[in-house]
Amino acid sequence: MLLEAIFHQPTDTYAYAYHQKALHIRLRAKKGDLTNVYLLYGDPYDWNSGRWQYTKKEMRLSGSDEYFDYYMIEVTPPFRRLRYGFDVSDEKERYIYTEKGFYKKAPEDTAYYFCFPFLHQADVFKAPEWSKDTVWYQIFPERFANGDAKNDPEGTLAWGSAEPTPANFFGGDFQGVIDHIDHLVQLGVTGIYFTPIFKASSNHKYDTIDYMEIDPQFGDKATFRRMVDVCHQNGIKVMLDAVFNHTGFHFPPFQDVVKNGKNSPYAGWFHLWEESVQTKPNPNYDTFAFEPRMPKLNTSHPEVKSYLLSVARYWVEEFDIDGWRLDVANEVDHAFWRDFRNEVKSIKPDLYILGEIWHDAQPWLRGDQFDSVMNYPFTAAVTDFFAKGAMRADSFASAITRILHSYPENVNEALFNLLGSHDTPRILTLCGENKEKVKLLYLFMLSYPGSPCIYYGDEIGMTGGQDPGCRECMIWEKDKQDLDLFEHIKKLIELRKTYHAFGTGGKLSFLEADPATNLLVYEKKISDEAIIIAMNPCEKSQSIDLTQFVTNHTVTDLWNNRSIEFGSSFQLQLPAYGFAIYMIHKRTD
Repeated sequence: MLLEAIFHQPTDTYAYAYHQKALHIRLRAKKGDLTNVYLLYGDPYDWNSGRWQYTKKEMRLSGSDEYFDYYMIEVTPPFRRLRYGFDVSDEKERYIYTEKGFYKKAPEDTAYYFCFPFLHQADVFKAPEWSKDTVWYQIFPERFANGDAKNDPEGTLAWGSAEPTPANFFGGDFQGVIDHIDHLVQLGVTGIYFTPIFKASSNHKYDTIDYMEIDPQFGDKATFRRMVDVCHQNGIKVMLDAVFNHTGFHFPPFQDVVKNGKNSPYAGWFHLWEESVQTKPNPNYDTFAFEPRMPKLNTSHPEVKSYLLSVARYWVEEFDIDGWRLDVANEVDHAFWRDFRNEVKSIKPDLYILGEIWHDAQPWLRGDQFDSVMNYPFTAAVTDFFAKGAMRADSFASAITRILHSYPENVNEALFNLLGSHDTPRILTLCGENKEKVKLLYLFMLSYPGSPCIYYGDEIGMTGGQDPGCRECMIWEKDKQDLDLFEHIKKLIELRKTYHAFGTGGKLSFLEADPATNLLVYEKKISDEAIIIAMNPCEKSQSIDLTQFVTNHTVTDLWNNRSIEFGSSFQLQLPAYGFAIYMIHKRTD
């Protein structure tokens, strides 16, 4: 037994409150090392005849990656307090693992054990319930649809008449979204994530000039209010993008600093290095990246904090938006985000708070800051496997298992999963324009726990490279849209809405991930509802034996809506880039 590989900590992903009565406890060990794992647990004050009273309960293997096995258990602390340890064994040895180390027999003193002091309801991570079942659609407003030519900025080009550049405009606006709401309803979308809509000089609007005003090219506040109402009438939530890390160069307080340097009353709003502002050859003030047009805000400054929190409140109170997506969220101080959460949740408790963080985001997901983050580790894994062929099935299963164990389960249920965005090449382009690969990607994402997002135009087969190539005008001519891909994604969304196990409700576990064939089989299960999904992400037809997974069960093909008859064995022939989705029912005869 490799003792140094066994790991637990009584916080974050390894010990957390799943809800107000249940704790989830995890243990990590070397892959294939342990044969039995039990949790020893009890109330620290529960003693009888001088002995601590504890319960022993077996933990389940919840997943494995290349190096580790992960064990999991849900327990209900008798009085919301818990001391606990682990009884671990292999074929030769047995140890009790506690906070103070490994012992041959269980220590009698509870001070040796791991401690969960008290399960406070206020400490439970809780994202809005509605967010877990939402299917998002990301809209880059300048490029979705031009519904009102009267608000086009000077120099606007005819829709789709040129390749996108960092500087050109095509006139997309709110009226265009209203005009095409039926497209989103037909697809099955239940949430829209808009990139910034506030007054700015660029086409992407991440260089805010005025946080309290709509950019005129998108319409006015009356049109925005009407658009939000139309979305809500069609069962669609609205999430706006807030850039609180930095402003645009023409943000009036920064312009005052440009003029007056450290003598400006707004000098403390930013991070100036010298007496006066210099933009060339490099900015002498903190910025987003090294972009002189995006000066970084000092979010710990009382006036800055007060201003930005008033912005956050305003759009919720006045327009009833349903969520904030927070740009460059990891570069803003944690204290600000705690205050931000308190402000917006006091107005609308079920508002969704999504942070843009590309790496491990556990420090922001402890229930006091964000409800979710953009799940880019998921994006990297699925595009490497399905789109690029850069990893084999076993490595992919390991990567996904590791991602699922990087956060508590109640966090996974609300994570924002995406295949691409305005910051990445389009998914069809990453797939070498192989539509069948894209279909598998959407099948995996829409059957994965969390809140999935579709980037505008991906559903009808648009292509494009890295920014600005991924920001082309939406194609509205039906004869130029890939309607087969649209119907594929629509059908997957319907399955997600129909079967709780298919989406966030079902726990994901890999049944087969063969590095030789690259065939992938995984299960989504909740209570007595189980769905098995088989995929062949290869360019040739392959056979897979599913007998062990369906013995003594009846099988329904959910994709083709028919019952499957099989004898003593079940051999499935999957065509190139083929898949199957089966509901498994326990036989009652």
